[in-house]
Amino acid sequence: MIKIDHYNFEDLTNKNLYRILQLRSEIFILEQQCLYLDIDDNDFKALHVIVKKRGKIIGYSRVMKKGNIYSKHSSIGRVLVSKSERRKNIGNTIIEYSIKILKKLYKNDPIKISAQTYLKTAYEKHGFVYKGEDYLEDGIPHCAMYFD
Repeated sequence: MIKIDHYNFEDLTNKNLYRILQLRSEIFILEQQCLYLDIDDNDFKALHVIVKKRGKIIGYSRVMKKGNIYSKHSSIGRVLVSKSERRKNIGNTIIEYSIKILKKLYKNDPIKISAQTYLKTAYEKHGFVYKGEDYLEDGIPHCAMYFD
């Protein structure tokens, strides 16, 4: 059984923050072989969506209100599922929950994401729309996607 919840930065325990940053480093820096500064000041402004299974963090996203990343859009980023828990629908749960939180808190704000291109179809299943914006981010093909 998984449990999903969200927290302001100030409400994260030291242990949860450590595990989040550890998991982000494992996936985004080591697994995807991207050398970039994952820890940024945006963490202070974000809501942190955490998925736990038997007390262990297995999934995560950070959601941002309009004006923090994009001037006209709220956003979802740093979406991840631990390697051992992939292909179990957890990523879909994270996206659905993240959208729900943003729409609850910021009803009229459209959402924009910077999706890894290979996940475009997965995000489209959640209602995101691709508008032809492709680019490299940290050496990985990405595309902008929008949700109204």
